[in-house]
Amino acid sequence: MPDNSSFPRLCKGMNLIAPLITPDTTLLDISFTSKKKIFEHAADLFARTRGLKASDIFTSLFERERLGSTALGHGIAIPHGRIKGLKEACGAFYRLKDPLEFDAPDNQPVTLCFILLVPQDANERHLQILGELAQLFGDEAMRTKMRAADSPSGLIALLHSWSS
Repeated sequence: MPDNSSFPRLCKGMNLIAPLITPDTTLLDISFTSKKKIFEHAADLFARTRGLKASDIFTSLFERERLGSTALGHGIAIPHGRIKGLKEACGAFYRLKDPLEFDAPDNQPVTLCFILLVPQDANERHLQILGELAQLFGDEAMRTKMRAADSPSGLIALLHSWSS
């Protein structure tokens, strides 16, 4: 039987969020006029980068948002949706140039938006990722650093360095 005692140490510090985004899905300082527009952009982005149907993505994000705002407060939103045919979770990080009204509980407009897509039948993993995103965005120092990152690669490195 192999000795697995070192396994937890190897995995500690690895978070579930960093692997979800790439330089192609990390967009800084762009503007949208509405939630609908950012969802359309994300749908096109994931269709291009993941070979998914843009209409499926848009519908999933829009329908989830209709159930209640995915804004958490502090200028953060985590729109998410389940996508048929998606094999593993993926994400897009948007830092908005102009704050966007998102019906947040604290009435603050959103400037940091993480859009999460998960497979249709994802459950436990989906909830773990959402929980970790909530922790990440709940960290005030981290929000400040995300707002100050000077490039997509800088923001990705920041996410890789974070641990819950």
